[in-house]
Formats: sequence, structure tokens, C-alpha cells
Amino acid sequence: MTSEHDTPLDPTRQLAALRQRIDNIDAALIYMLAERFRCTADVGALKASFQLPACDPAREKEQLTRLRTLANDAGLDEDFTKKFFTFLVGEVIANHKVIASKTRQKSSSSKIAGE
Repeated sequence: MTSEHDTPLDPTRQLAALRQRIDNIDAALIYMLAERFRCTADVGALKASFQLPACDPAREKEQLTRLRTLANDAGLDEDFTKKFFTFLVGEVIANHKVIASKTRQKSSSSKIAGE
């Protein structure tokens, strides 16, 4: 005999299962964002070593267009995608500026030490 809490229509179990799926997706997002920021740190270091600007508006525009298409195909709100991407790029650019500043400081220190 099953209790009323064990029925397939039990909202408590359904809610718990859905929340577990959300938790798993959240964990995957965090790890993917961490990997993305490791990669963009490498981009920032490369840009800094060649004294390239921290931001690349043409690249950002291309990316946003591509991501909006992906969002549309995936059924994700395009405005949300733009807001999220804009936030993400802002963080990346800020990190690139920090990397560039540290690279300049190292370069200045090396030049002074070599004098």
C-alpha cells in the first residue's frame, strides 16, 4: 500500500526533483563560468603582452549577435541574454584592465631593475 505522499502526483517530490535538477544546472554553470574566466584571463594576458586594448567592440557585437541567435533557438529571452552577456563582458574587461596594469608594473619594474 502506498501513502498519499508516494503518488506520482505528489507535488513535494516533484518540487524536490525539479530543485535537484536546478541545483545540478547551477553547479554546471558555475564551473563553466570559472572555465570561461580562466580562458578570458589568458586572452587578457595575451592582449596585455602586446599592449592591445582591453575591449574589442567589434568582437563584442559579433558575439552578442551570435548569442542572441543561440538564445532564440534555445527559447531563451534575447533581452535577458543581452543583459547577461553585457554584465559578463563588463567583468571580463575589468579583469583585462587589471591584468594589463599588472603587466605594465612588471615591465616597469624590470626596466628599473635593469638600469
